[in-house]
Amino acid sequence: VPMGVLSCVKYLMFIFNVLVFAGGTCLVAVGVWVAVDPAGFQDVVATKPVLSAGAYLLLAVGIALSLLGFLGCCGALRRSRPLLL
Repeated sequence: VPMGVLSCVKYLMFIFNVLVFAGGTCLVAVGVWVAVDPAGFQDVVATKPVLSAGAYLLLAVGIALSLLGFLGCCGALRRSRPLLL
């Protein structure tokens, strides 16, 4: 396998993991906004307790995706198989 192909795959994996990290960060931001903002979604969340649980679910999924994306970025740059797995 030529070195150019391996380098391209490395940077594609890095870019993909940056996108996963960014998506996780956005989910965390929306989850915090829904859970905390008293003037925004709090009126809707107060009437439906399922939405409050949804906010915490967004937080959990967002944190997991952010961590996964960060470890994937580190693994792609260092070519570390354990970090990528």
